[in-house]
Amino acid sequence: MSELRQPYGDQRRRPPAGAPAETRRDVDAALAARMELGPEYEDHIAAGLAERVEELVAYRTAELRTTRNEGSAELELERSTRRQRFVLGIVSLGAGIPITGIAGDVADPGLLGVAIAWAGIVGVNVVHARTRKH
Repeated sequence: MSELRQPYGDQRRRPPAGAPAETRRDVDAALAARMELGPEYEDHIAAGLAERVEELVAYRTAELRTTRNEGSAELELERSTRRQRFVLGIVSLGAGIPITGIAGDVADPGLLGVAIAWAGIVGVNVVHARTRKH
């Protein structure tokens, strides 16, 4: 046997405890096949087991990519929502200054006109925030 291969007797190598049960069954089956068929089939058994491991790695990598892409989309949506809220706040303040001046001048009790104008501005911002959350 080469230096990398070890006899299987009592020194069986098993997947870590956290590995899926299917992987453990594959390893156990490969070990049983090796013991039953003998060392002349060891290369074929090892190649089959390596192929299975490569399939599992490819599957897990695809799973992680999908998860990462979903996370990136959610993060981008959150950034966009924050940006929209910030812009709406700036526009509300910018529009609020002339509206306050006009409402305070036009309405008979000036404070009532200002309160109504700002209630409208706040209402627009509240409605926008609520529609974005749902």
